[in-house]
Amino acid sequence: MSEMDPDHETNEHTDESDRTTVRTGRDFEREYRLSATEAGDFLVALGEQLQNGEDLTLVDDEWELPFAFGEPAELEIDFEGVGDPTLEVELTLPGRTDEEAPAVE
Repeated sequence: MSEMDPDHETNEHTDESDRTTVRTGRDFEREYRLSATEAGDFLVALGEQLQNGEDLTLVDDEWELPFAFGEPAELEIDFEGVGDPTLEVELTLPGRTDEEAPAVE
């Protein structure tokens, strides 16, 4: 599970310096199969970071991904009710740019 709560206890101790930091200019993807409770905990922690600022950090035992996000966030809900029903919720956050507009003289 992606860990976002620094107070969460684990059986293994991982030194932050041992983690790879995922930076701009690199593609990165991980997929997790979690219980609904674990997924909910992750989404709550993610939502709190989204509400509290313009930066978020996703952390796992092996990597961390700091991300400065911009606006608007795109939320997509996809329900497939035929056969085995599935619900997909996708959040897309654009990166925040630190660029400034040129001066007009």
